[in-house]
Amino acid sequence: MSESEHNERRSIVAMVGNPTSDKGRGAKVDAQVLNLLEEAGRSHNFEVIDITGTSFEDSLHQARERSHEYDYLVVVGGDGMIALGANAVGRSGKPLGIVAMGSGNDFARGLKLPVNRIETAVEGIVGAIVRGSHIDVDMGRVTSLEGGYAVDTSTGEEYECEGDRSAEYPIDRYYAGMLSCGLDASVNDRANHSRLPTGTMRYFSAALVELTHMKRYGYHIKATLADGSVDERDIITPLLTVANSRHIGGGIEVSPYSCFSDGLLDLVWMDHVPNVRECAVALANAYNGKLLASDVFGWERIREIEVTRANEGDEPPVLMADGEYIGHLPVRVVAENCALRVLVPPAVAAREVDSRQQVLDAITRDGRDPVTGRFN
Repeated sequence: MSESEHNERRSIVAMVGNPTSDKGRGAKVDAQVLNLLEEAGRSHNFEVIDITGTSFEDSLHQARERSHEYDYLVVVGGDGMIALGANAVGRSGKPLGIVAMGSGNDFARGLKLPVNRIETAVEGIVGAIVRGSHIDVDMGRVTSLEGGYAVDTSTGEEYECEGDRSAEYPIDRYYAGMLSCGLDASVNDRANHSRLPTGTMRYFSAALVELTHMKRYGYHIKATLADGSVDERDIITPLLTVANSRHIGGGIEVSPYSCFSDGLLDLVWMDHVPNVRECAVALANAYNGKLLASDVFGWERIREIEVTRANEGDEPPVLMADGEYIGHLPVRVVAENCALRVLVPPAVAAREVDSRQQVLDAITRDGRDPVTGRFN
C-alpha cells in the first residue's frame, strides 16, 4: 500500500458485544450500538465491523487475531467486557472505546464515563475518534508461578488435563480494575451462580451469605512497594485485593486511594475479622472514600507482588479480575504503566485522570503513611 493510499484509507472500528448478557437482552443493546456506530461512520468516514464471537474466549480470540483489520476496538457490556478489551488491545496502542452497560461497570465509573446511557456513550466514542482524544491508564498483569494454573474464564471450571495443569494452562492475563483473591472473589462467584433476577440483587444476596460464613484465607505475599522496599510475610485474612481502580460491586470504594495512571497498584486486605461495630462503620464508609480510614483494613501501594499459599488459613478461592475467572494461586502481579489507551470525550481527556493531590490529601486525612501504608 502506498503512502497516499494509506492516508486515504478509512479508519475501521471493530465492535465486540455480549449478546448472552441480561438473559439474552444484550443482543438488542449490541444491535443498537452497532447501528449508531454505522450511522456515525457514514458521517465521519469510518467503517464498522462486528467481531463478536460465541463466548468470551472466542470474542477475545477474534479481537486478537483480527487486530490488523481495525484501528479502534469498542466493547459493549460490563466489567467483563473491559477485561476482554484490556487483553485484546493492551500494550498495543490501539484505543479502546467503552459502552458501559449493566449493574457493575466499576472501571467505567472510575473514569467518569457514562453508564447505561447508550447514545451518550457512543457519541463520546465517536467524538474521541474524530478528535483523537484518549487517555492512557495502567493495567495489572497476572502470570502464574510454578503450580498456578488458569481456569475457564466464563465458568471458573477447571480445564480437562492429562498432565501438569500449571504447564498446560498457565495464567497470563491483564486486568483494568481489580484482582480479587478472597471474599470479593467468593462473593462474585456466588453471585454468578445465583438465580436471582438482577445483578444488584444477586451481588447483595451473595455478599450477605459470604459475610455470615466468613473464612480466613491463607496467603504469603512478597510485595515490592512504591519506594522499592520489599514486604514479605503471611497474611491470614478474609479479603485480599490487588487494585488498579477504586470501585467494585457496583460502586463500593474498596480501594479509594487508587490512581489510574501512577504506574502502581494498591494491595488492600482485611487486617482482622471485624466485629459488629466495625462492620457497621465499614458499611457506612463503603461509598464515601473513607473505607481505609479504619484499622480493619491494611493497605500498601505496590509495583509488583507474588501471592502464594501460606501454611495456615483456609484455601483461597479461584481468583477473579474484572468479573472474569482467572485461576488458582500462586501468581505474580505486575503494574503495567499506562498500558491501556481508552477513548474518552475531549472534555474528559482535558482533565486529570486522577488528582494525585486529592489522593494524597485523603491518605493524610485518614492518618496513613503514603509509603508504608501504616497508620501514623
